[in-house]
Amino acid sequence: MIYLIFNSVFYLMKQTNKLEFIMRLIRMKEVMYLTGLSRPSIYRLMKDGLFPNSIDLGERSVAWVDEEVQDWVEQKINSARSN
Repeated sequence: MIYLIFNSVFYLMKQTNKLEFIMRLIRMKEVMYLTGLSRPSIYRLMKDGLFPNSIDLGERSVAWVDEEVQDWVEQKINSARSN
């Protein structure tokens, strides 16, 4: 596995005879944009087990798996639409 950074977005890649996309990692700014939540709200929901956990990329760097955040947003939309 290797990390690739392109346009300030982290990608987790698998190296075979060619690079294959595995998943996209997004930073806090994009998580806030996608969810409409504030930074403290995201960390509070994570602590309560109600939001996807971040992944440590380095000493002071974290990211989220884009698909997990998108799934969370979709669940919120579906929940709002079913009520």
